[in-house]
Amino acid sequence: MDNFMTRNESALYFEVGYSCDNALFIAFKDVGYFLTDGRYATEAQENIKHDKYSIEILITRDIIRTVRTILKKYAKFTICYDPMEFSVFFFEKLKSGLNHINFIPKPNFHQEKRIIKTKEEIALLEHSQQLNHKAFAKFANFINKGGKGNKESFLHYKAQGFLSKKGTYDLSFNPIVGINANAAKPHAIPSSDKLRKGDLLLFDAGLKYKGYCSDMTRTGYFGKNGIHFKKQQSFKDPQIQKIYDTVLKAQEKAIQSIKPGMLASQVDAIARSVIEKAGFGKYFVHSTGHGVGLDIHELPLISSRSKDILQEGMVFSIEPGIYIPDHYGVRIEDLVVLESSGARILGDSL
Repeated sequence: MDNFMTRNESALYFEVGYSCDNALFIAFKDVGYFLTDGRYATEAQENIKHDKYSIEILITRDIIRTVRTILKKYAKFTICYDPMEFSVFFFEKLKSGLNHINFIPKPNFHQEKRIIKTKEEIALLEHSQQLNHKAFAKFANFINKGGKGNKESFLHYKAQGFLSKKGTYDLSFNPIVGINANAAKPHAIPSSDKLRKGDLLLFDAGLKYKGYCSDMTRTGYFGKNGIHFKKQQSFKDPQIQKIYDTVLKAQEKAIQSIKPGMLASQVDAIARSVIEKAGFGKYFVHSTGHGVGLDIHELPLISSRSKDILQEGMVFSIEPGIYIPDHYGVRIEDLVVLESSGARILGDSL
């Protein structure tokens, strides 16, 4: 699409190398207008890249009025936008009287635009995941030295420090730290439960490197030798071990099956069938994965309802799980990049 407008911060960053929470970018083929207010004037001038477009930076107190002034200069044309980015009030006021413009709503059009990652983007995502692996290892080391008896909420707080490396990196999302029954909630909120020997601990986290997200989940056993977040785990409870081995088998089988040209729904079906055959189908309550890039949730969607066709250069998570309410939950997640020969796990082996 040659003509579009966006307010999404990830889309802004992708297009011009800079984003803020009050801006709008309009592209007309190779000409662009970046609109923001005076708070961001200096940063916009310093950081915006002009390699894709010839960009005019406009500082304004009224973005809607300035957008309308720009659009009035153009003859009849079509412009694409994502209706999920605009409030009804904003959009109706913006388009009022601009009858010469054909506004085409297209949800997620910008995620579709960047669904295939470049080699440079894949390298950034891989480095982000490598940093994430190191943070997981540091978190495990902290737990082993003095984590016993600490509340989930404190472990959550400490985990954020390891992920951000004392403020060096932003986080991809609010990390999930779940002990035993709290791990049965896929998006658990930190509780006052305390970590004890023999507990199961689920840790789902990621950070951003140069804007690109990482994401990983591990479920570990806190035994007499401490805890580690490697994929091979040994639990004392045979039922938990069965559930863990089932999730691991589902994840590995799904990753091994991925090939260019497959429907994303087929990958979901492969992971889901392993869990269903083991008798835990009703406890797998979310999709198998999602795309990752500048946003933590991007296209493609790896779900039973997805129409996405998997192609080389896509990066997405594979993260099956089993959640037994009031008891425990297990999830194992990695990011993969799809190459001509199949899916390759990003980051160091962990």
